[in-house]
Amino acid sequence: MTTLWTTLDSPVGPLLITADPVSGALTSLSVPGQKGGRSVQEDWRHEPGAFRDAEEQLAAYFAGELKEFRLPLRAEGTAFRTRVWEALDTVPYGGTTTYGEIAARIGAPRAAVRAVGGAIGANPLLILRPCHRVIGANGTLTGYAGGLPRKTALLTLEGALRA
Repeated sequence: MTTLWTTLDSPVGPLLITADPVSGALTSLSVPGQKGGRSVQEDWRHEPGAFRDAEEQLAAYFAGELKEFRLPLRAEGTAFRTRVWEALDTVPYGGTTTYGEIAARIGAPRAAVRAVGGAIGANPLLILRPCHRVIGANGTLTGYAGGLPRKTALLTLEGALRA
């Protein structure tokens, strides 16, 4: 079974999107230079048509017209990472949360904040699963696998930061 892929242009640079060929569920969205990001493999199949819904929804998001993605997602990770990633889905457009708040949402102890940060940093579905909405407890912008300039741009687009 091969991976489907395409690239899309966006205001935060080119996006590489992959999907499962059977279910069509999106398996990753990454950007150039992303820590832990994906790159096209020789056995993958370029299939832009399979990503039409994602392309339309991402265009609407970047135009400020879409606040919640309705796309099938399938990220592979440990049970802990999956719980963290699902908690990211509850952070509303235009809002932010902290690593500690995510830990509390999944019932993890306060001491698990570093592990939560690791899981957030390993999120394979940037933008679609909004890890950019997680900030430091003191309100500062903290790390983002796609880079702080992209995090700033996304939070500004959503109105969580002033332009």
